[in-house]
Amino acid sequence: MISQRINNSESSTTSINIIVIGAHPDDCDIRFGGTAALLSKMGHKIKFLSLTNGDAGHQKIGGGMLAKRRRMEAKKAGKILGVEYDILDNHDGELLPKLYIRNQIIKKIREWDADVVVGPRPNDYHPDHRNTGILMQDAAYMVIVPNVVPDTPPLKKNPIFLYVEDRFKKPYPFRKDISVIIDEVIDQKIEALAAHESQMFEWLPWTNGIEENEIPTNSVKRLIWLKKRYAPQRNWDDNDKMIISKWYHDSDLSKIKYVEFFEICEYGKQPTNEEIKKIFHFF
Repeated sequence: MISQRINNSESSTTSINIIVIGAHPDDCDIRFGGTAALLSKMGHKIKFLSLTNGDAGHQKIGGGMLAKRRRMEAKKAGKILGVEYDILDNHDGELLPKLYIRNQIIKKIREWDADVVVGPRPNDYHPDHRNTGILMQDAAYMVIVPNVVPDTPPLKKNPIFLYVEDRFKKPYPFRKDISVIIDEVIDQKIEALAAHESQMFEWLPWTNGIEENEIPTNSVKRLIWLKKRYAPQRNWDDNDKMIISKWYHDSDLSKIKYVEFFEICEYGKQPTNEEIKKIFHFF
């Protein structure tokens, strides 16, 4: 199972199973898209799981029409990144840490035979995001309990659980444990984000007060515009440099532009540095 796959992960025939959980179609792409593209190229199996169908995230349309559109967008984005996209039929904006949704997550993690589970911390401006973090935490131990969701065989060992990066400081700030340089796949990530057209060029700009006439209509210009918004070149502080150098010893930090950071959740398997390197063995 998990330990054997991680121990053998340098074998070209062994893949690791990773499931990334978000509240909405596009959440996983924003925080894990670059890492997903890299891991997919290495032959690992990645599933993006959206806990809602996204049927509320738009200023002009909604309901089934929007849910259908977002499902099509997610499918396109998944193909670009090389991941499988799965969307649960729960309403956007109404996600709560209910038992039946926790059981949906447990079932999906087990069916994917996940070695690694990734998702948000329960600290966020959006209630769906917060509750996604709670639901993931609540599933962390239960995935190995046979009498919980008994129609799906339990995992023999608890997966590694990781948090995606966020900017929130209370009750405590995000801790950068793992860094993944995504420079070589940044354009692939932006192309996947652009596939979520209803969000990237319609809904999210509207929520930020951006007028329609400020958004490019040309496909090439749209990618450039989106890259500036979602992949700004960051100035690495001392902690960033320390974490990047920890995993990429010989890298020239002055040449690194794009990094995705992750925090190890204390509720799942606690990986050693060597186990992390074997999962992300582009280090």
